Amino acid sequence: MRTGAVALLVLVAGCVTATPRSDSTLLRPDSGGFAIDGSPLRIDFGRAPGGVIAALTRELGPARTLPLDGCPDGIEQRLAWGDLVVSFTPEQFVGWRKQDAAAGQTCG
Repeated sequence: MRTGAVALLVLVAGCVTATPRSDSTLLRPDSGGFAIDGSPLRIDFGRAPGGVIAALTRELGPARTLPLDGCPDGIEQRLAWGDLVVSFTPEQFVGWRKQDAAAGQTCG
């Protein structure tokens, strides 16, 4: 009986979705993309969308997709983690916006 209760608890816990957040102690937005605190590694503008999205999702949880209203030509995807909004062309990471700060190509 105890094994069944534990299995049910594990199953229910797997159904809970993480709340996206934009605060990270690891990633710091800057003029070239994202610095990674405590590391010489970076997530710079120009990187492939898949790798950037995977890294941000690992750190911040799942993203939500935003409409492309007010975006310059070329931006084909906007994703948000809390108040951090990241812009992509089909080939690369091109910009971010967070509250009143922004860098790269962002939407209106």
